[in-house]
Amino acid sequence: MLLEIQQKIQSKFVEAVRAAFNLEVSPPALDAPPNLEMGDISLAGCFELAKQLHKAPRKIAEQLVPLVSTLEGVERVTVAGAGYLNFHLDRAHTAAQLSARRSSSSTAARSTSGKILVEHTSINPNKAAHIGHLRNAVLGDTFVRLLRFNGENVEVQNYVDNTGVQVADVVVGFLHLEKKTLKDVEALIQSTTAPGQPPAKRFDYYCWDLYARVFQLYEEDKETLKLRAQALKDIEEGHGETAVMAELISTAIVRTHLETMLRLNIQYDLLAQESEILKLNFWKAAFELLKKEKAIRFEDAGKSAGCWVMDLKEAPAEGEAETTDIDDIKIIVRSNGTVTYVGKDIAYHLWKFALLGKDFGYTPFHRYPDGHCVWRTTVDGQPDAPSFGHASSAYAVIDTRQSYLQNIVKAAFHTLGYHERAANLHHFAYEVVGLTSRCAEEMGVVLSDEDRQRPYVEVSGRKGQGVKADDLIDTLIARAAEEVSSRDMAQDPAVVQDYARKIAVAALRYFLLKFSRRVIIAFDFKEALAFEGETGPYLQYSIVRARNIFRKFSESHPDFQPAQISRALTTEQLQGFFKGEDGPAFWELTLLAGQLETMVAQAINSEEPAVVAKYAFRLGQAFNNFYHHFHILNEPDASRQQFLLYLVHLTERTLTLATEHMGIEIPDRM
Repeated sequence: MLLEIQQKIQSKFVEAVRAAFNLEVSPPALDAPPNLEMGDISLAGCFELAKQLHKAPRKIAEQLVPLVSTLEGVERVTVAGAGYLNFHLDRAHTAAQLSARRSSSSTAARSTSGKILVEHTSINPNKAAHIGHLRNAVLGDTFVRLLRFNGENVEVQNYVDNTGVQVADVVVGFLHLEKKTLKDVEALIQSTTAPGQPPAKRFDYYCWDLYARVFQLYEEDKETLKLRAQALKDIEEGHGETAVMAELISTAIVRTHLETMLRLNIQYDLLAQESEILKLNFWKAAFELLKKEKAIRFEDAGKSAGCWVMDLKEAPAEGEAETTDIDDIKIIVRSNGTVTYVGKDIAYHLWKFALLGKDFGYTPFHRYPDGHCVWRTTVDGQPDAPSFGHASSAYAVIDTRQSYLQNIVKAAFHTLGYHERAANLHHFAYEVVGLTSRCAEEMGVVLSDEDRQRPYVEVSGRKGQGVKADDLIDTLIARAAEEVSSRDMAQDPAVVQDYARKIAVAALRYFLLKFSRRVIIAFDFKEALAFEGETGPYLQYSIVRARNIFRKFSESHPDFQPAQISRALTTEQLQGFFKGEDGPAFWELTLLAGQLETMVAQAINSEEPAVVAKYAFRLGQAFNNFYHHFHILNEPDASRQQFLLYLVHLTERTLTLATEHMGIEIPDRM
């Protein structure tokens, strides 16, 4: 609602400047005045105009006032300070419109800007997920939810690197450390993925430990790295038992990853497998294109002799370089003919924008409890499969350590002449997540005195030191269950577990969202699970508190329907309440509740989901202050009570929408 008013104010300003001064200007930035008495929306565009018109900003503002004052929903426009235009909203009109929006089940209008493709999670399918992967998935899933709320057509992809080094390492472990055959691995998968298996016996946990052992083997004997190189070559070329074992392992691990992420309310549309990029000659098509456009060249001498490389002298240098094979070049194809990760990534991103003239086959892989199907790429797919790819813009949620490689992909697009697509190719970067020393020790990580002094404990899957995602979630649920029982929220064990799961997921998701994605964070159980302060459970508690007001009111008013409250209030009544003694407090809460769409738009434009998390917390705080100040259920004036209930409903609906955008469910009691 307020977002529409803001957009209309910006458009009206542009029209007014054109009419008054015959100038074309861009829509100006908007802000809020220092206090509500000065207005609700402030515009500083007259200061920029002053430079072109050589007039005082205030004089310009005074000239524009009559031209911008004819907007529906705006009561009046005033000039403040040296030349600010302050817009005072029609409070009764705004409140009525906002209430109608919040009571409606309709979503934002569908965007016509094309499809947005968001790739997130993308865990190497060689072991169990860890806490760092959860930050990726929660950020990506929340961004998808925000885009969809904004009316965008969004496709969610999870890239499966099933032919990469990490999978090759686990295959080396099974073949050379454990001396297991293909049948042995098949039997192991069947025994460790049967329903009811404890986590310690799960296949992804087994591979977690095996991967660490293989890494130790490489550290102790560098010659064994030849085993990795051979396994990698066999997997990429689809040779023999090695390739079959890699496919078997990666598929089993991906299934466990889907189960883990579903615990956090995260789903996907497509699993894009690296193996098909090779089998369907995606890379070959991209390779020929890169050679044709001279984006890569063959090195016949020096350290990279026999390799195809990309010249990076003109490539962006943003981010930390994970590896630079030579100072100003990056190897795309190794001397043994295998393609590096970035080469396959270039092919994948070209496919996202339908620039290869090729497509995958698709087959159903998994159906979620709600009926949604996640598809997987294959060589020969189903003829009735959905259409994937063909994006107008694409976001890759990958941590900041991969910035260098993402810049190479963007540089390749520019070199190929796809400048517009390069501009629509976004690296949604984020920093790592660690643990507080207290949390790490609670999870069984052995720390030195030096470790305890660090701001956070970093995890390392290669060294086997880390916290598995499911272990973290299980611990959170157990802690939440203790809190549910201590607060006597439920007696039925099944209900206790349901509440505990919802509270644990809210605690984890909100903790991972409330920080800027560019900030390194240290997870802590006690901080995340607190019912007071900036936490997910605090938001849940605020919503439950609002719903409890409705429940108690309904006991004496059986026909009460929260969504119908605003219809019982006339415009005159709304105006009276907003202009009365408590009017400023009422309007402040209403105005804050009206900013959800604005905050969503800001979060999307800045690629910063924390904007919505912070907003939800501010609204939760404002509602709880309102609750303590006004005695809603004991209010003797029936009309005023209806108005107070209206504000509760408005806030509850807004908070519910905000938490839905963050993947947070609300328990019935808290």
